[in-house]
Parts: sequence; C-alpha cells; structure tokens
Amino acid sequence: MAMDRLSRRHFFFGTLLAGAVPAGGFGSTPSLKLLGYKSPNEKLNVASIGAGGKAYSDIHGVAPTENIVALCDVDDKQASRIYDEFPKQPKYKDFRKMLDKENANIDSVICTVPDFMHATTAMHCMERGKHVYVQKPLTRTVWEARQLADAAAKYKVATQMGNQGYSNEGTRQCAEMIWAGEIGNVTEVHAWTNRPIWPQGITEIPAEEPVPPTLDWDLWLGIQNTRPYTHGGKAYEKQRFGFYQPFSWRGFFDFGCGALGDMACHILGAPNMALKLGSPTSVECISQEGKSPIQFPKKSLIRYDFPARGTMPAVKVFWHDGCTATPKIQGVPDGEMLGDIPSLQPMPEGGRRGQGRPANGVFGGSESGYVGRVFNYKEWQAAKQRWQEHAPRMPAPDGSLFIGDKGMITTGTYGEDTRLIPVDKMADYKFPPELLTRSPGHYRDWIRACKGGEPSCSNFSIASRFVEWMLLGVVALRIPGKLEWDADKMRFSNNTEANKYLRPTFRKGWSLV
Repeated sequence: MAMDRLSRRHFFFGTLLAGAVPAGGFGSTPSLKLLGYKSPNEKLNVASIGAGGKAYSDIHGVAPTENIVALCDVDDKQASRIYDEFPKQPKYKDFRKMLDKENANIDSVICTVPDFMHATTAMHCMERGKHVYVQKPLTRTVWEARQLADAAAKYKVATQMGNQGYSNEGTRQCAEMIWAGEIGNVTEVHAWTNRPIWPQGITEIPAEEPVPPTLDWDLWLGIQNTRPYTHGGKAYEKQRFGFYQPFSWRGFFDFGCGALGDMACHILGAPNMALKLGSPTSVECISQEGKSPIQFPKKSLIRYDFPARGTMPAVKVFWHDGCTATPKIQGVPDGEMLGDIPSLQPMPEGGRRGQGRPANGVFGGSESGYVGRVFNYKEWQAAKQRWQEHAPRMPAPDGSLFIGDKGMITTGTYGEDTRLIPVDKMADYKFPPELLTRSPGHYRDWIRACKGGEPSCSNFSIASRFVEWMLLGVVALRIPGKLEWDADKMRFSNNTEANKYLRPTFRKGWSLV
C-alpha cells in the first residue's frame, strides 16, 4: 500500500524523491532472486566475524529466526559469553580459515569487528557470494567504502550497514515532514553527541605488556603494521575500555574513526535521508580540543557544506562531539529539549550517564531489531515534570536539529521522537502521508534481503555514499583548514596531504581480497 502511495504521489514529488531511496523505494523488486530464491520461511545459515562487544547483540538480532552456524573472534575472553550460549558451533580466531572451512555451510556473515577491518572482512565474504551485515561505520576510509559498494553490485549479495536509525519510523517521518514543507527550506543542520566516552587525545603510548593468553594480537592487528601490545598499565587497570583493546581502538587514527565513526552514522542518518545530502563541496574542522598525533581529539566541531540538490537549497551541517550538554543553537526557544528524550520512567538513584532510554524498544529487544519510538505529545506532557525532576540523572545528549526558514525539527540519536520545535506545535499535529516504505525491523530488513526479498534500507549502494561524506570529517580532524572535495575524482582538490588518508595501507600478507 505504501508503494502505491509512492507511485501516485511521484508526479508531484519526483524531483524531491530522486536519489533519496533506491529505485522503486526502499526495496521493491526482489532482484536477488536471480541468485536463487530462498523462501522467507527457510532459515539462513549465519556466521559471525566478531563475537564479543557489539557482535553479541548483532548475533542475537538474527539468532531468534535464523541459524548461527560458525563464530570467530581473536579474543576468547571477549567472546566467552556468546561462545557459552552457542557451545556446539565451530569457533575460529582467523576469519579466513572460518570462511575456507565452513564455506559450504554459510549463507550470510555478520562483520562486527574494529573499523579498520570492516572492509577486509566484508570483501572476503562477498567474493565468496556471502551476504554481509557490516557494523557502522561501513569502512575506515573513503576508498574502501567505494570498493565495498562496487563489490556488492558485482557479486549480487544482500548487504546492510549497522546504522539502526535508518530502519527507524522516526527517520522516515522526519524526511516526510521536511518534504511536505513543514519547516520550509532547510539551510542548517546540527548534530551532537557525548562521545567519546572512551579515552581520546592521548599523546603517549604506555610500555609494552605481555599479550593475554586469550588474545591473538597479530590477528587483531590484521592489516595494520605490527606494534607492541599494551593494555595501558596501572592507569588503565580500572578502566573498562583498555588502551587499544577491547574498545579504545575507536579513538586511534590507525584503527577507528573516533566519535564520528561511533555515532555519526546514527545521528546523521535522518539528515542524510531527509535532505538527500549526497557529496559535500567542502569540510573543515572548526575547532578541536586535545589534539594528538596518534588519536582523535577529546572534543571537536566540524562543518560540512553541501550544494543545492534539486529543489533543496545549499545546506551547512555541523557535527559537535565531546558534548556534556546540548549545544546552544541560535533561534532555539529557551527550555526546549532537543534530541534524545529520556525514558518515561525516571532513572534509578545512582544511575549512570547513558542510561534512561525508553523502555519500549529504543535499543530493540526483539528479533525484529530496532524500530524506535514515535513522538507522542500526550506522553510528553505527562512526563515533562518527571524529566525535569530527574534532570541530574538524565542521559548525556545525542540528537540532531534541522533549521528551516519556517521552523525547526529535532530527532533523537536514531531518529526516534521526531518532533517540531517548539514542541507545543505537536499538540494536534498529524504526520504527513507516508511516502517511504516502512522497515520490518533493522535485522529483519537484512534477513529479508538475504532471502531474495527487497534490498535493505541501508544496503551498500546507499550506505557507502553516506559513509563517504562522513569520513571526510575524519580526515579534516587531521588536516587543518577547509578541504575542497571533488567526489568525481575522489580527491581533495586543494590539499595533497589530506589525500593520503583516503585509502588504507596493508601490511605484508594482507590485502582487501
């Protein structure tokens, strides 16, 4: 029915919708049937490269309806919880060996490892004809993002990046509100996060330490150059992220993409979809605190400039990270809560920052995966005083704000709770008619595509273009000044040094395929 509405309205919205969704909407022609259709009732055989950390929830996102057939992780300690839950499945430390030995038994693969290994693991899977789910950000460099998009088309496999907000109802509502002209022409967007919550801005590497017996450090390093292992010494004994591993890798230039890599694919998802952002003309780091030769800074502000797109005017997008409070944005009325809305239930005494998400599914909780929360004005009114009373224990801020010439719209981390600002405009508000098809749930979206159904909403043809412009900000954090971007030539036209960071290097014995 939603596709019928899209067809009927395309005459009026044609130029606006062009490029915003895949041909025919978010999935229409099950082209993957050409590979051999698999009934939706038939289970997929899914392997996972990565079993600890975020891989734990990704595995559980598909396990309720599909078969988990093989698991791989370079650290037995990090993987122990999932290994205990799936005791009969074969376990590996080297994903290449898993793919070689289990090839005939694998349909699809989850790739949830540190950023710098996303492209390599995914490419090894796709060239074997395996469908892939790859955590955000899709890759660490622009060149890798383009390589994965080309490979997905070449091998005709189903793909999905792990940016849950793209599957969210609120993200679609945001796009439809903007396309309906609710806030007029959008010329400015702000997005913000409390990340990094792990150490960043470090300038010195602690002394070498013995590699834990559960960890294969050489395999963990993968394509990157060999270096001594350290957990960080005494300074990191009580710190759960470690120095490199299990999580602080995200803050290193060699391994991650900093706060941008962690949260931009979520928070900037609604702006990317609603404004059809495409490629910017320039990117610049306006400010940063805690600059380091080996790590991303403790805090930064980045500006992207996008040209006019069809009927949409040029727009500037500001990314704020390291926030301890919602940024002060000119024109926002005093007292308005932007971005994330804390839980309808007050946080428990002693609750830590980052808690307090809605209890009705902001982080999923079912086999359908993430679908998010739709803003309800009556719930807002009932809970407003409660939120104010518990403000000291409210979550740290994440969200985005669209500024148009007729008003403002704000969304949460994953596009949830999309609403007009001032929020009182939502008292009797009716969302515009649906133009976009709705997702069945983040993981189900990918599972359906793997079985020959509609392409997932964040498949690599979409995700690679999104990640590409986001990754330009990663480069801007290392190179001062405005960087002029030439998307056709995949290069910065005014800075040769910046171009060095557009593709990775591979140590001997490793390659993309």
